[in-house]
Amino acid sequence: MNEYFLIAKIVSVYEKPRIVQDKSAFGSAREGFVKIFSYSDFPERFFNLKRVYIEFFDEKKEFYVERVEKIKDYFLLKFKNFDTNNDANVLVGKEIFVDNENLVKLPDNYFFVHDLISSSVFRNNKFFGKIKDVLSYPANDVYVIENSGEEILIPAVPDYIESFDPEKKILVLKPGDDLYENDED
Repeated sequence: MNEYFLIAKIVSVYEKPRIVQDKSAFGSAREGFVKIFSYSDFPERFFNLKRVYIEFFDEKKEFYVERVEKIKDYFLLKFKNFDTNNDANVLVGKEIFVDNENLVKLPDNYFFVHDLISSSVFRNNKFFGKIKDVLSYPANDVYVIENSGEEILIPAVPDYIESFDPEKKILVLKPGDDLYENDED
């Protein structure tokens, strides 16, 4: 069974500016592009995609990427057989997924959110809680750890994290009693 991982959302159809040389031509190789919002920390990944999956009627359908372009801070994708803006319009609002084979190869000490979620967290050799969510902020990510019904926020930085094993889904926090104290007291 394939696992699918969310990497982007299609936000609109994009009609590239074009110079009209033959006014009788209907449609163009310049049409059929969609603008996407990337959820990836590695947006350049889109240039290497050959195929993706998009959900229709609760089933992932395979789509082949014909062309990728970057304009300012966003990416445009052109899918095979979606040759007009009208064709591409059916994709607006859909999410784009990849399978295991097309996941980005992460550098050391980088982890996928899906590997972190539900991981057991230990501090001072004792169970501390489970990772419930990962929040992304400009400075760094923050782990939301659920501990006896309470949510504790821990910055995802080396000052707090000793190790993470994605296979065992275990995060070990650096030892210390005052490291996680509530600053409101």
